[in-house]
Amino acid sequence: MTRVSGESTAAGEAGEPAGPRAVVRPGSPGRTVAAADRGALRIADRVVAKIAAHAAREALSVGGPPPEAAPPHATVIVHHEVARVRVSLELDYPSDIGGQCTAVRHQVVQRVEALAGMEVPEVAVQVERLHSAQTRGAAQGRTQ
Repeated sequence: MTRVSGESTAAGEAGEPAGPRAVVRPGSPGRTVAAADRGALRIADRVVAKIAAHAAREALSVGGPPPEAAPPHATVIVHHEVARVRVSLELDYPSDIGGQCTAVRHQVVQRVEALAGMEVPEVAVQVERLHSAQTRGAAQGRTQ
């Protein structure tokens, strides 16, 4: 049995999870361990970067990225559970570049906050290359 905040629940019974409250450990009668003393979860910057890059791909999948485009790449700096994200990507041209960048920013903020539990005050979107629909599939040479 585990005792949580004065309530006693047996394993497998429906009850509230321990969460951030103090917990009495089995085998140590009367000794409570505060949430801060139980440990911490640290998510590596590269994991947050992968989440951000995947979120950028999700945002671009609506209009479809150019077939020859490299997948989005993200770099992240995390400081005190606040992530600052930079996403580099390639887009089709002509298209609504501003709208696509806004969609990427929104999706990155939403997914990083949901999956990593981090605040994302800043997402910088860097467009590395534009792929012209006119030259796609055209033979090498001069186009008019």
